[in-house]
Amino acid sequence: MDLVARLDDIGKPAWIGVMVLAFILFWPAGLAILAYLIWSGRMACGKRSGMGEMRSARGRWYGPGGGPIWRRPGTSGNTAFDEYRAETFRRLEEEQKEFMDFLDRLRQAKDKAEFDQFMSERRRQNGPSAEPQPQG
Repeated sequence: MDLVARLDDIGKPAWIGVMVLAFILFWPAGLAILAYLIWSGRMACGKRSGMGEMRSARGRWYGPGGGPIWRRPGTSGNTAFDEYRAETFRRLEEEQKEFMDFLDRLRQAKDKAEFDQFMSERRRQNGPSAEPQPQG
């Protein structure tokens, strides 16, 4: 049995160990092993790795609806706690929405104040003749 097949049988830890050992003994060999592992897809990070692994990793953090799993908690078995948790999440989402609305209003007020200041400075620089004159 050749070395590559034997390392494949052991799995990723063997490949990582060989690569680390190669880096310690002779760094160009370690770099070559790293390039081989990426190119061959043995570490599932190269061009040959499929989207399936990324989807399964995403599935650990996101629920079936696409939202984060902490947004869609399951039941704990205690109905009183589940109701409290649902109410708390609803209240937090409501507060977050209110806060985001507040930030939007704050940004709009700041933008309006900056624009008004710009226009007043422009009028002062150009004098009273800077106002557009109706043509007729």
